[in-house]
Amino acid sequence: MKRLPPLPALHTFLITAQCCNFTRAAEQLHITQGAVSRQIAGLEEHLGYALFLRQARGLSLTPQGQAWLPRVQQVFGLIAEAVEQIGEKRQSVQLKAPTCVLRWLMPRLLQWQKERPDIPVALTTTVRHGVDFQRETFDAAVVYGPLPTPSLACLHLFDEQLTPVCSRPLLEGPVPLRSPSDLQHHLLLHPTSDERDWNAWLEAAQVQLNNVSKGQHFETLDLAMSMASQGTGVAIGDWSLIGDDLNAGRLVMPFELKVRTGLAYHLVYPRKPAASEQLQELMEWLVEQAQAR
Repeated sequence: MKRLPPLPALHTFLITAQCCNFTRAAEQLHITQGAVSRQIAGLEEHLGYALFLRQARGLSLTPQGQAWLPRVQQVFGLIAEAVEQIGEKRQSVQLKAPTCVLRWLMPRLLQWQKERPDIPVALTTTVRHGVDFQRETFDAAVVYGPLPTPSLACLHLFDEQLTPVCSRPLLEGPVPLRSPSDLQHHLLLHPTSDERDWNAWLEAAQVQLNNVSKGQHFETLDLAMSMASQGTGVAIGDWSLIGDDLNAGRLVMPFELKVRTGLAYHLVYPRKPAASEQLQELMEWLVEQAQAR
């Protein structure tokens, strides 16, 4: 098999063939006219036939040069396409997160994409907590629970802090919420299938209610918060995740008590291979957003 011609010489041929002028080709390639002439001569010697006819009024392609041109254009077009597509895939940060954190995470990712459109984020959500980087192709993940395993690089976002929330009309309605015991007269909304969050807060508030098990259970925190904002009842939520709702007035806190559960949200990623520059920028930015609550 004959040795392939050098790629730089083929690129020089492509530019020269498009303008049929050594001088203009040299200007586009940022090299001297002599260098262009030498590369073309070397390519012709390698191939064993002429690609250009040197005429007094300029250059023209030989039949062999005319046959080469569309093929070389196709080759460099494929290279340019590969650079663009593979580069985009490499720069896209693959992030996994549980649905319970989306109320906090999604607005910030939208803000990130406005500020850094050059670093897109592909988000995968799950109702389960945790990540297995050996089996899952994610660059990083938000995890909820106790401190993750030391085998992963870990950045703390915020601790879970439980507190009741409701709409302002419900707070100030016919049966106002002035003390925790007033919760007895309202529908309690649970963000999970169990009642552990409400029970943990009521225990800290030193209040006993007989309507906890009669409340409405939801699959996700987001559903419970949405129903609470509509005045359906009082939800137990994580103060760390619903700051935007509180600031916008969609939800209000009837009581000051916030109960830390000992669980937290962390950003985790494999220690090896080392995190890319794009991933490092995103994670540092998310930590800053969490600290600015």
